[in-house]
Amino acid sequence: MAESVYKIIELVGSSDSSWEEAAKAAVETAGKSLRDLRVAEVSKLDMKIEDGKVTAFRVRVSLSFKYVTG
Repeated sequence: MAESVYKIIELVGSSDSSWEEAAKAAVETAGKSLRDLRVAEVSKLDMKIEDGKVTAFRVRVSLSFKYVTG
């Protein structure tokens, strides 16, 4: 079996409509410049509040991708 190494980065996605859309935005944006994405794990959810109203949903995501050397 071949050995593999994965790198994990942390991202924050934001959406006006939902946590799901915020997570999706983070992963899809990262996917534009990273390849071999493997697993995304949501580690924190929060909301931005202005004048007593929720204005954004935010998600902290740990994202792993295959690390290629050489």
